Amino acid sequence: METLPGCPKCQCEYTYEDGPLLVCPECAHEWAKTVSPEDEVTIRDSVGNILQDGDTVTVIKDLKVKGSSTPLKVGTKVKNIRLVDGDHDIDCKIDGFGAMKLKSIFVKKA
Repeated sequence: METLPGCPKCQCEYTYEDGPLLVCPECAHEWAKTVSPEDEVTIRDSVGNILQDGDTVTVIKDLKVKGSSTPLKVGTKVKNIRLVDGDHDIDCKIDGFGAMKLKSIFVKKA
């Protein structure tokens, strides 16, 4: 039996085939069976380095944090990032701040 890839949107493992497409039963996301390298979006940091899941990055600008009176300071290291779709394309946990989403334009690969 062929193992189908999980949903790229919600990581559901119960995907199924519908003609030339794969479909997720949980979020109803549909995508092509084969993804060409040109279709894959690469996320780059502020100086153009390609970012990957698990990378360590450094914040390059003081960032205001909603709900906190202290900003995220320049030079703060963020370990083990996770890339996601959307406007804020990095999911991470920062010591002293907790779970946070960052924009890749405000970080530099360490």
